Amino acid sequence: MFLILTLALLPLGLIALIASLQAIRTADLEKEALLRVAVTQSARKLTADLQSDRTALQLTINSLGAADTLICDRLDLFLKSNDPEGGLYYIYDRAGRRICGSDRAEPEGLDRRERFSGPHAQILGGTPYLVSRVKSRDNQLVGLIYYSRVHLESVADPATALQNRQLSLRQGDRQLIISRPRVSPGDGRTTSLSARLEPPDILLTMTVRDPPATVARTLSLFLPLVMWFAAAAIGWFVVNRLLIRPLVLLRRAVASYHPGEVLEPMQRVRTPAQEIVALGETFREISEDVATHEAEMAESLETQRKLTREVHHRVKNNLQIIASLINLHARSAHDPEAVEAYASIQRRVDALSVVHRNHFAELEENRGVGVRPLISELSASLRGTAPTQARRFGIQIDSDDLHISQDVAVPVAFLVTELVELAMRLDPQGRMHISVQLQPGSADRGLLHIHSPALRASEDLAGHMEDRYGRVLTGLSRQLRAPLEQDGDAGSFAIAINVLP
Repeated sequence: MFLILTLALLPLGLIALIASLQAIRTADLEKEALLRVAVTQSARKLTADLQSDRTALQLTINSLGAADTLICDRLDLFLKSNDPEGGLYYIYDRAGRRICGSDRAEPEGLDRRERFSGPHAQILGGTPYLVSRVKSRDNQLVGLIYYSRVHLESVADPATALQNRQLSLRQGDRQLIISRPRVSPGDGRTTSLSARLEPPDILLTMTVRDPPATVARTLSLFLPLVMWFAAAAIGWFVVNRLLIRPLVLLRRAVASYHPGEVLEPMQRVRTPAQEIVALGETFREISEDVATHEAEMAESLETQRKLTREVHHRVKNNLQIIASLINLHARSAHDPEAVEAYASIQRRVDALSVVHRNHFAELEENRGVGVRPLISELSASLRGTAPTQARRFGIQIDSDDLHISQDVAVPVAFLVTELVELAMRLDPQGRMHISVQLQPGSADRGLLHIHSPALRASEDLAGHMEDRYGRVLTGLSRQLRAPLEQDGDAGSFAIAINVLP
């Protein structure tokens, strides 16, 4: 989001930066034009001053040639009116004799042999003076005017207000600095322009030094970029505070939601957008409805569980009543075959009752019927209802901690009952080993294995199997949807059953 806002505001930042650079360039051009006007004006003023003094000096030395010595006083007054330092001038003849001049001593720097030779205006090397030279018509007199740095600066001072300027005169390799800038030479960028004086071999150079780069100037230059970045940052902060952060908190609250809870995703958010507030309220209302439905479903499920328990309890009680009635009828019977028939029926009713009792015990945890307690209780019930001669029939149980559904438990109980009763008929004093083990490599298949010496192949076993037990065992194996494997030599039966994972 920050990148998107940054890219969206980038054209505005670039436009502002280009406008700022263009304004700086325009200011530079205006400053350069102002500097050109200033240096031209200064050159003209300095040229006019030099020409005026040269004219006065020319008239003076020509008049001296006519034996008029009072004109030197008038020249002195004229030069002093222009030069605050007194207007230094000196007039010499060919013999080197001073005709007249200022009261002050002549500055050093000009050799006496060079008084009649040299240009009209000359910069003296090593001294802060500019010398203007004028000869008489007969070339017998020469007049020298010395201009100090202060006088040159006052004359050449431009009318425009240029700060940090420097004025200098250059003649060949000689240079005379008239004024210096207020800042040190190494600070800032400089701009220089020159104009020629009369005589044309002297250049007046004006140098303007820009103020040094400061933090304020740098910030003013990059202010558009700073504003662009600040706008992007503020935009991202606002979007993050109003949209992104509330949406992230809302997503976390929804991701960690568990059925039955009531969502309150907007409690920790102070300034979300109204649309997100409405969305949070919608989630809260939906979670309230879900919690209400969950509570109703839990209540309905508890009611259903109680009803189921009541049904199993009533079925178990009814089976016990039926078993009691069968037992009463068996006691009143006198025929041994009838007694045995009643006992056989009672054992099967007890087997079904054991299944319901175990299913009722495991109903709270909804894990199905435990195989080990089912077979253990069933074995105890079979030994309790066995004939008198088979009361000492031994049953050994070896079972893993497995659980089966009621649909599997009923045929398993009947299958064990049929085989135990068959073994008791064939060998009342015998024994039996019942094992239920989980098949290797499988998590939902177990193997029920019943072994007894009485179940070895014999004529009696074959007769009982043909008479009744064979058909019953076949029907039970079909209910378990697995073949019942018989090993006559070992006296065992085995069948695969489905177990709960």
